[in-house]
Amino acid sequence: MKVLPFTIPVPFDRTVIIQDEKLPYFYSHLHRHEEIQVTWVQEGEGTLIAGNNMHMFNSGEIFLLGANLPHLFKSDPSYFELNSQKNIHATTIFFNPRGKLNSLFDLPEMKNITSFLGKFQNGFKVPAQTVSRVSTSISSMLKTDGIEQFMIFLNLLKEMSGTQDLEPLAVNSYPKSINDSEGMRIANIYNYIMQNYNKPLTLEDVADQAFMTPHAFCRYFKKHTRHTLVTFLNKVRVNEACKMLTSGNFSGISEVAYTCGFNSITNFNRVFKSTTGLSPRSYTDQYVN
Repeated sequence: MKVLPFTIPVPFDRTVIIQDEKLPYFYSHLHRHEEIQVTWVQEGEGTLIAGNNMHMFNSGEIFLLGANLPHLFKSDPSYFELNSQKNIHATTIFFNPRGKLNSLFDLPEMKNITSFLGKFQNGFKVPAQTVSRVSTSISSMLKTDGIEQFMIFLNLLKEMSGTQDLEPLAVNSYPKSINDSEGMRIANIYNYIMQNYNKPLTLEDVADQAFMTPHAFCRYFKKHTRHTLVTFLNKVRVNEACKMLTSGNFSGISEVAYTCGFNSITNFNRVFKSTTGLSPRSYTDQYVN
């Protein structure tokens, strides 16, 4: 996995960058950048890692990711299968309030928007009732240029800043002072866990990936993620279980449990309920209803 810091190519005549991408799968490396990112997932599904937390994402959803927030849109495994016909389609806006736009965001007229962006440095998911208006603005930006595009961008920020009851993507603040070496090590750990969560992973297995003793690894992982390894691994497994349960592509709860790396139904039910607040059966029934 690559080093976390990632450079967004900024054209000399642009302060706001918009990219429309159609690819076999999302960029597969945990990374961060100075720009705030707004991503509209027009087509695709998988897991979003944001800081020290993770969320399912599906087509039609929009996310704002704060500056320097480590993140990864991890496409579902089906996108990487041989002869897969699946593709993703995403439109992303990048902007840096502390770069060329610094003077603009320091204006008193921008006070509410600046305060809003500062409050949600860990990002958020745009609520379903607001997606239509925000996606319309993003579509309009794709079709325009120059000052007209920039005016739509400002209106987009105004639209999002007026949204109520937003929940941060990452509950705890993520360390911003991480250096390149630590970034690479954490990225390797995340990648190893995401690729092997369905196997009987041990502390020794994961610590080996970081070239650390188990004791040193425990301290290191907790410091940089705010999670113990067991807690993080369980979150990954439960997240994958939620996707299976809502897809309906399983023959029974036991299949979901063992496919996602749990070694017993009892343990799966206990961890699932402690994480989601519901039993696997209740979670499925609630989704269906």
